[in-house]
Amino acid sequence: MNKQNDIDSLIAFLDRSPTAWHAVENLREELRKAHFQELHEGDSWKLTPGGRYYLTRNGSTLCAFVMPTGSPKSLRLLGSHTDSPAFKLKPQAEFLKENMLMLGVEIYGGPLLTSWLNRDLGIAGRVVLRDKKGHLRTELVTLDQNPVVIPQLAIHLDRTVNEDGLKLQKQEHLAALAALDIEADKKSGKTHYLETLLKEQYSFEEWVSGELFLYPLEGARLMGYQKQMISSYRLDNLASVFASAQALLGIKKPSKDQLQMAFFWDNEEVGSGTAQGAHSPFLMQTLERICLASKIEREGFLRLLSQGICLSVDLAHALHPNYNDKHEPRHPTLMNKGIVLKTNAQQRYASDAVTTGLIAGLCKERKIPFQYFIPRNDIPSGSTIGPINAQVTGMTTLDLGCVELSMHSARELAAVEDLMNLTKLLGAFLGG
Repeated sequence: MNKQNDIDSLIAFLDRSPTAWHAVENLREELRKAHFQELHEGDSWKLTPGGRYYLTRNGSTLCAFVMPTGSPKSLRLLGSHTDSPAFKLKPQAEFLKENMLMLGVEIYGGPLLTSWLNRDLGIAGRVVLRDKKGHLRTELVTLDQNPVVIPQLAIHLDRTVNEDGLKLQKQEHLAALAALDIEADKKSGKTHYLETLLKEQYSFEEWVSGELFLYPLEGARLMGYQKQMISSYRLDNLASVFASAQALLGIKKPSKDQLQMAFFWDNEEVGSGTAQGAHSPFLMQTLERICLASKIEREGFLRLLSQGICLSVDLAHALHPNYNDKHEPRHPTLMNKGIVLKTNAQQRYASDAVTTGLIAGLCKERKIPFQYFIPRNDIPSGSTIGPINAQVTGMTTLDLGCVELSMHSARELAAVEDLMNLTKLLGAFLGG
């Protein structure tokens, strides 16, 4: 693929992935096209040397790998996450305020709340539906024809907002306005707005349950002079997911004895402590089953882990042109100046001198620009799945990624060239 095709593919992936479930379904589609075979955790596995496989958990976490032609003795792993900060609809989301139908939300992760105000918002996620025969099915849904909005209080009613900053009460101020003059059911006193919208697009008898999120309807687009930047919702961390997937799909020939793998975990934004998060046993169970299918006993499995290297791929903060004092002055991380290798003395990132040297050397060999990311001492760093993976597996791990502005906003901004260089590096790391 050429650069323009890569950019077009990234934009399409961002636009088609409003939730982690949609992102994983889109990954599955690409893997199937590339002749990866689907595995299921409940089945017995028979793996072929040189074979290409993938499996999912919860529909929101995916693992894909390429088997070596011989017995696996080492491991190259890419790790990223499929979720992003968002607003999740409450189970009984609908309520009336005067003649206005509102949707109550929970806050998922740590979104920049103000960035969600006054935007056209769609609704997406997964639902459990019952058909006329009483059978249940799970469906991915996207409702984008009837946008909702979280309206901000007018400046005339909040005269000091520009001087004092906007203060939002999370319970009362973030409900979304969905409709006007909707009548409640006379018996139950409830409205059925969302169920009505779903029935207009999906055939079913009863809506049983759902996990639905708001998402900005504005699509990803290129920005600035010569279209050097890309703006979108969920760049953190779908940009890394895309780069990792492209690197794995770019493997033309399997290794002789190296297992090549990419893991896309859900729930990083809320701590990863779920059955499908990086704290779960999913990775270790998958690796052990690969070894068992390859006739490798326990000692060989542990040796494989000791010879494994993981790259935790996530976004980092670019130097903000209007807030220079928020960044480490001797480590300015600039957009369009290369990928970032992350380090932190408090072990918020898993990088050390050995892993950093390995990737820095690979960057120099492939002429890929890079820089170092480190936070200020008085502004603590966030974290990633890197330290979690290192803790769970004992595997040598490095944190890296691209920088962006407006992290955790409904609209984030990154440099296109940095994302292309990230894909190039990850492909070189996997041996593609």
